[in-house]
This record gives sequence, C-alpha cells and structure tokens, in this order.
Amino acid sequence: MSSEPTESPLSADETGDRRRAARYVAPFLALGLLNLGLLLRWGLDPLWAFAVLPPMLFLSGIAWVAFRHGFDERPAGPGSNR
Repeated sequence: MSSEPTESPLSADETGDRRRAARYVAPFLALGLLNLGLLLRWGLDPLWAFAVLPPMLFLSGIAWVAFRHGFDERPAGPGSNR
C-alpha cells in the first residue's frame, strides 16, 4: 500500500467554474421557486406545480451548464460586430 496523495478529478479552476455557475443561477432559481410558492399559497391547484416546476428546473440546468463552460467569456465569432 502506498500513501501517495491522489489527484482530484477536478482541478481547482473547474471547481471554481462550478461554484461561479451555481452563484449566477441561484438567484433565478430562487425567484422561480418563490414565485411558485406564492402561486400555491394564493390557491393555485397544486397540480400546476408539476406543470411549472420541470421547465423552471430544466432552464436552470441549461443556464448552469452554459455558465459552467464559460459561454459569457467566449469571444464572438468572426462575423459579429464585437
């Protein structure tokens, strides 16, 4: 048995990207969940939660992946005016 330190599969930079993406997406997810809670409290049929929650979670997941891979830091393509 060796006591070699094992390398983490994620570098510190990748972990930071994941945290940054979560930090960017969290306010929108929280607003969506708060909105859903208010609608349910006002008397909306709870069955509507099944109609509202999946798209909200799906779009939050897409946003997390986009921020995770740095779409906001990529240079524009050659045909753009940036």
